[in-house]
Amino acid sequence: MLNDATESLARLLPQGVVREIAPAYLEEPRGRYKGRAGLVAAPRTVEEVAAIIRACAEARVPIVPRGGGTGLVGGQVMPDGAMPLLLSLERMNRVRAIYPEEGVILAEAGATLQQVREAASGVGRQFPLALASQGSAQIGGVLATNAGGVNVLRYGNARTLCLGVEAVLPQGQVMHDLKRLRKDNTGYDIRDLLIGAEGTLGIITAASLVLAPVPAESGVAMLVVESPEAALTLLSLAQARMAGGVTAFELIAGQGLRFLDAAFPDLRQPFADRPDWLVLIEVGLPAGLSADDALEGLFTDAAEAGLVSDGVIAQSGQQAADLWTIRETIPDANRHIGAIASHDISLPLSEIARFIHDATAMLADRADLRINCFGHLGDGNLHFNLFPAAGKARNAYDGIRTGLSRAVHEMVVARGGSFSAEHGVGRLKAAELGEWGDPARLAAMRAIKDALDPAGIMNPGVILA
Repeated sequence: MLNDATESLARLLPQGVVREIAPAYLEEPRGRYKGRAGLVAAPRTVEEVAAIIRACAEARVPIVPRGGGTGLVGGQVMPDGAMPLLLSLERMNRVRAIYPEEGVILAEAGATLQQVREAASGVGRQFPLALASQGSAQIGGVLATNAGGVNVLRYGNARTLCLGVEAVLPQGQVMHDLKRLRKDNTGYDIRDLLIGAEGTLGIITAASLVLAPVPAESGVAMLVVESPEAALTLLSLAQARMAGGVTAFELIAGQGLRFLDAAFPDLRQPFADRPDWLVLIEVGLPAGLSADDALEGLFTDAAEAGLVSDGVIAQSGQQAADLWTIRETIPDANRHIGAIASHDISLPLSEIARFIHDATAMLADRADLRINCFGHLGDGNLHFNLFPAAGKARNAYDGIRTGLSRAVHEMVVARGGSFSAEHGVGRLKAAELGEWGDPARLAAMRAIKDALDPAGIMNPGVILA
């Protein structure tokens, strides 16, 4: 079947679009899956994407879409099944247009998130979605996984920041819906259906994205809190005082700081004694309001209420960047230590503190391990990651790793949370979605998949096992 599609594509497309696969295309960051593919197709236009998909649909060849390869749930690799064609949009990487007065940028799916952010900055605006992997993550993948990041609290996730898409559907039809409208009530929102679908319903080739003004005043502080409960109360206080001015609110555990000491001993941290819990807060305010004054006032009120015991407020752009470096380097330190299991979860805010306490106690009864809990507290998204006890090897936990993750996810679901907050479902969590997803919702998802992709060629095995 792949040979049939290859011959058809060779006749339809310019030379060089279809080529032999390189090993890097078959890898994913956590090394849990090793992909397979006969060839890689790297089109340059939406018409070439459509021709590729039509040929694969006719020959019944599976298609695995690949963006920057930064996904963490195995959606960009296919380890088994019929040999697929890997579709990369790396050549479709232009910023097509910017409309500063409208607050809109049109970008192709292969453009990196960093590229889009820099283009927005060049016209005095910002594209506020920010990820640690933004230098590699591509807009198509960001939308396909409905990525989040550190600024969701104020600006929303990828879905919120997208007005329209150009896409190729599973039988090769091009959907021209690259609108710049905030209001468009003209039936089913296929844009929203494709966002978060992880390439199972079609291929996004370009998007119109929302730009935001750059706050006139910004400030960053790192504050020591007694507990996650205190952090949540501090979040409420900050939001009440600043009325929409809180851009990011990150929770950092002392275990993460100690991992930084082990992995990056030269990285400067502001507190000599590593506290059990920290909060990193960023605010952006209009002209005429001082971010430093706002953060100092917040610290004073929070200290009087017993919520914070120490803190630092960045006095320059470099100091602010240094504080963010601490937060953004934690995932690198985690990789250096080597996790037993990682959990990308979200919970209602009122459930977070109890979950952290109860899950920590539950795991302590089951195994000798370390927990690094950190993440985007402002929007309820935690990374609750398990590590070997000091001096123990990761493989010592191989027999219980799956059971530990299941126990964590069961506690999350029981509290009305999600076991897939911002990384997507991919292949890694497809079985859990099948087990814990609402039956009516799953039936609707399968019906949509069958209607749009009757041949089942679009990233098979992702989301719906």
